[in-house]
Amino acid sequence: MQANGGVPTGLEYCARVIRRLGEAMADWTGKSKRGGENEEPRGRRFRYRLRQSLGRTLRTGRSNTNGALTMMMQTAGKDDWGSPQPSSTTPTLKGEMSVMITSGSEAQRDLFNRVRARLKAAVGEDVFTSWFARLELEEIVDDLVHLSAPTRFLCSWVQSNYADRIIESFRRDVDVVTRLQVTLRVNGRATKKLAPAAEIAPSSDASAPAAAAAPQAPATPRLVRDNSASKGDATAGSAIDQRMTFETFVPGAANEMAFGVAKQIAHAAANNTVTFNPVYIHSTVGSGKSHLLNAIAHAVQSADASKNIVYLTADHFMYHFITAVQRQSALGFKEWLRRVDLLLIDDMQFLQGKSATEFGHTLGTLLTGAKQVVVAGDAPPQDLEMIDERIRSRLSGGLVVPITGFDMELRRAIVQRRADQASARYGMHFPTPVIDYVSRAVVSHGRDSDGAVNRPVAANQLTGELITVPLAEKTTADLIRAHDAKRVRIEDILKIVSRHYKVPRNELLSARRSRDVVRPRQIAMFLAKALTSRSLPEIGRRFGGRDHTTVLHSVRKVESMMKDDIELCQEIELLKRMLEE
Repeated sequence: MQANGGVPTGLEYCARVIRRLGEAMADWTGKSKRGGENEEPRGRRFRYRLRQSLGRTLRTGRSNTNGALTMMMQTAGKDDWGSPQPSSTTPTLKGEMSVMITSGSEAQRDLFNRVRARLKAAVGEDVFTSWFARLELEEIVDDLVHLSAPTRFLCSWVQSNYADRIIESFRRDVDVVTRLQVTLRVNGRATKKLAPAAEIAPSSDASAPAAAAAPQAPATPRLVRDNSASKGDATAGSAIDQRMTFETFVPGAANEMAFGVAKQIAHAAANNTVTFNPVYIHSTVGSGKSHLLNAIAHAVQSADASKNIVYLTADHFMYHFITAVQRQSALGFKEWLRRVDLLLIDDMQFLQGKSATEFGHTLGTLLTGAKQVVVAGDAPPQDLEMIDERIRSRLSGGLVVPITGFDMELRRAIVQRRADQASARYGMHFPTPVIDYVSRAVVSHGRDSDGAVNRPVAANQLTGELITVPLAEKTTADLIRAHDAKRVRIEDILKIVSRHYKVPRNELLSARRSRDVVRPRQIAMFLAKALTSRSLPEIGRRFGGRDHTTVLHSVRKVESMMKDDIELCQEIELLKRMLEE
């Protein structure tokens, strides 16, 4: 009996398929016994004949569901004669049915293990370990294979270079596969699934009759583009301090130009234009460079949330780059940086080595693509000795904005702003004489001014003592300096020593060991250790990338020579006075 206008019912459909299977098996067995066919490929020929027979049956009963066919395959499915296989890996019929293999099943693991073995045999152990060992099979939906990889670079590389080879390996078991999609795997899970759980065909026997009752349309894979990499906001780099905005910045004569340039950059970036590029802001510590970079990022993000903004300190830049190299995803790191609309780099003076070289390449690419770049450091570009000359030239070719020392008016404005914030938060009174005293006594930089306000406030909250000038004097004694002593930098030491001993600066940083170069170099290292707060490793890096033990040897050598050489002592004292002046 047939229903639906001559279309076979589920039972008749199964019977017809089983009859075709028997005919194909009998035909294959008879030919094999007669010796008319080679014994070695007989399994392959049998599958081909079975496929032809099943194809004729399916073309006459296509409107039936796959449930009856699935139940039949679970009973009679063979990958080769005498080698039973799980039902989900039974050979499929090209163009005749929807294939869906999902993650977590034994069938999936067996299938992917066979594919991995074929790939290893084809490409070799080394290539397989580099590109295929960390791939995982997520699912197969229709003609699409969904793999996952732990890094974006690996996803891109495999998709671009090995898609055809992987598809060919899968087609040995699943004929209908023609496409490959490789997505990022985060914490052991793929970022996107191609088919939700509701679309997965039921595998239990109890659900097969229900599935046979209604026809299913072939599942359509839904590919969702992963935009997580393209959204390069602050969370992808260093954290943005939400308190550092243009509204909380205190402008004055020393930072007026830098403040105006920063606001202009933010306005232009929000409107897809570039005014000054690149912009390099430099000053001593605590002068507001980081505040301005954070304010730019905050303003642009508030104006247009779709902007691709990356704010990185030099330390984070080097960390990301080294991590990318270790994970063999350096290309992915480069692509991530080159997709930004606004790149903000802080503490440029700490960038060195290959990370600095990579920054130079990124800077060139972004400038060519009219992308805004803002950099901050504690010295002018020409004094960044650990940076390549080409990078210094690019930074100097943009807009270089200095922030000079704070005058009395700016210091008082900063102290007044911090005092008002403390009064609003704690409900206490900050007298004007105390504000005047702190502004006049603390002359170093903005962070010290913040500390000079916080200490009396903390004493008031903890002990209940009123905020007075004597309390401010007691709590800020270590911050008070009668005169702002000149900060000696390693760059200044190199200049003075080079000029005094008539040795070119690049010779002091070179590997030359002649006496006329070694002695001035050792003296310069001694002065760097004595007059700066830099550590031995940092001094070694500033002197041509030398080890800290070399610096320690130079310091001890000069100290030893000074015990017996009065003339050397006088020379070093002269150099110290020159540096302090």
